[in-house]
Amino acid sequence: MADASEPNTKFDDYARDYDRLLEDSIQASGESKEYFLDYKLGCLERLGVDFSRPLLDYGCGIGNLSHKLAERFSRVEGYDPSPESISVASRRSPQVTFHHAPDALENGKFATAVLSGVLHHVPPSERVQVLTTVREKLAPGGQVVIFEHNPWNPVTRRAVADCAFDDDAILLWPGELRSLLRSAGYAEVRLDYIGFFPRPLAALRGLEPRLKWLFMGAQTMTIGRKPG
Repeated sequence: MADASEPNTKFDDYARDYDRLLEDSIQASGESKEYFLDYKLGCLERLGVDFSRPLLDYGCGIGNLSHKLAERFSRVEGYDPSPESISVASRRSPQVTFHHAPDALENGKFATAVLSGVLHHVPPSERVQVLTTVREKLAPGGQVVIFEHNPWNPVTRRAVADCAFDDDAILLWPGELRSLLRSAGYAEVRLDYIGFFPRPLAALRGLEPRLKWLFMGAQTMTIGRKPG
């Protein structure tokens, strides 16, 4: 997922090999992509999101997270500007409604919007506009949840450097994420650090909710709410 409104031929090219390239890039964690999908769903559960209301997976790519979220949410819609990615996602998850045109997304509809690994592919000058567009799709009081790589974590930086489709990635510092959300009109902005323990230290993962203040998590989870 790069520019959130223009066709993305780069991710058209990667759509069929995306899963293989992703698994290669996360080898150091000792986990599969399924672990990370379950982890993000668990983060949403801890936030207390309403699973009975519509969720938008914005920048959904080939729909890995959309598929997982559809196990819990009553209605999931996904958007990505890559037509080939949306084609793959639609075949995999017919229970999810996918779009590759932003105008097809209804304004004011979604209680929750998730952007997972999206913004680091968006040129910095366009990030506020992307988040503003997402805010327009949220219902009053709805929240956006952004999962991003944490540039403070050296293992994360190595994984990004080794990932073929992250060759254009410009990682976002935590302060920048908070500022972007405020500039895009969100309130109650907060950032948690997540993803501290690789598989050899899995016994310690129960401590992670207590470590959200510690800047060395592999990823960040930033939340903002649409006023209203």
